[in-house]
Formats: sequence, structure tokens, C-alpha cells
Amino acid sequence: MTDDKDVLRDVWFGRIPTCFTLYQDEITEREAEPYYLLLPRISYLTLVTDKVKKHFQKVMRQEEVSEIWFEYEGTPLKWHYPIGLLFDLHASNTALPWSITVHFKNFPEKDLLHCHSKDVIEAHFMACIKEADALKHKSQVINEMQKKDHKQLWMGLQNDKFEQFWAINRKLMEYPAEDNGFRYIPFRIYQATTERPFIQKLFRPIASGGQLHTLGDLLKDVCPSAITPEDGEQKTQVMIHGIEPMLETPIQWLSEHMSYPDNFLHISIIPRPTD
Repeated sequence: MTDDKDVLRDVWFGRIPTCFTLYQDEITEREAEPYYLLLPRISYLTLVTDKVKKHFQKVMRQEEVSEIWFEYEGTPLKWHYPIGLLFDLHASNTALPWSITVHFKNFPEKDLLHCHSKDVIEAHFMACIKEADALKHKSQVINEMQKKDHKQLWMGLQNDKFEQFWAINRKLMEYPAEDNGFRYIPFRIYQATTERPFIQKLFRPIASGGQLHTLGDLLKDVCPSAITPEDGEQKTQVMIHGIEPMLETPIQWLSEHMSYPDNFLHISIIPRPTD
């Protein structure tokens, strides 16, 4: 891969200042103070909220505590989506800190998966990495790794260790020089205005003529409504890690440098603010 390490580092250390408040109908022994945290964009809510859980459990009656879950303005937040994706999709044009509501009861079974331990997050994370490598390298890279390499990827994410994670992950971002890129790009496109979970299909980084496909090419092919008509007003924003990449950016470069640790490019398409 082309080694733009500063980009990898900036993506890794992206943080979202967040204010957690307890839902008003939760029964407490005393008033629950809000809890503030800098959330890592690349991680998962249930991986980084132990402190939040402990903070609010101190004021709860123990019999009132069941599985913790989070919502933003009435939308339950899916723990198996990376935090940065959740913010871009639901809150990117709101003032900081991000205001998240904490619940301990009435778990929304229809909207959220249960997450009873970090093993569940690890299993989901590794399944995504394996799916991404199947797309990029026919699973050859991940299958040649040892169990300890898989564990190092997970521990690097869990413990927020950039060097530990990238020592292994860079192997997943390499490809033979003669190929000029991956077999297919692992991506998922999410739209704030639809109920559909996400769009995912096979897309090659190199066109049949040999030229590099761009982010714009991907969107034209997969989600043309996100591309502004030449005479029309731009009604949407295309966000990855909180920024709007230029549509001319090669999709191979984005895949190497702006994928989340699960090796997928998570792309949010959101309404452009009107004010």
C-alpha cells in the first residue's frame, strides 16, 4: 500500500466529545450527573462505555439494571456499527458534544442486537475483517495469518494501540504490484433517509481500461441519487470519518487509508444542512 502514515494516524485518533445522560424515566436513588467522554471514532460503543455504565449504575437500584443501550434523539444506536459511522449518519450536523441518552431497561429488541460480552464484539469484528479479505484477496491473507495475528488485530483495537494494530493490518492492505489494487473494494453505503441497513455490492477499484475508479464512480454505480445533477442543487453530503472526500479521490486509496479497523469503507449519505 502507499504509506501515508499521517492519514492512518489521523483516522485512528479521531475523537468525538460526547455527553451521556440517563433517560429521565430510569429509577435512581439520587440524581444522575451527566458523564463526558471522548469517544474513539474507530471503536464500538459497547467496547468503550464501561466507565459510563459504572457511573450510572452507582445511582441506580440494582433491581432496575438490565442490559445497557444507547439512543440519540429517539434512534437506538447500533453497537455493531463503528462510533464514527453512527455519528456521521445521525448527528454530523449537530453541535458538540454529542448528546447520547443511556437506558437500562426496555431493550429495543427489534432495533438492536444483544451484546452480553466483549466476545460478541470481537466475533463481529473478526467476521467483518474476514469478509473484507474475501473481497480483497479471496481470503488468502487472513487465512495465512496465525491465530495470534488475529488476536493482535483485536487487542490493538480494544486497547487503542495504533502500532499494535497496524503491524498486522498493513498485510491486509497490500496487493501484488501487477494488480494495481484489490480484487474488490469492501464498502458499505448508509443513507440517513432510508430504512435499508446499507448498500453493498461488488465493485472493482480499476476499470477495464486500466484507469483508477474514483469515489464518484462508485456512487454513480451504486447510489446515483447521492451524486448531484449538474444543473441541480446539492442536497446530500457524502461523509467518511467526518469529512467529505473529493469525488475524484481513487477508491483504492480510500480503501487503504480510510477504512475502519474492520477493513470496510463505511460511507454515510446524509441530507445537506439547509441553513
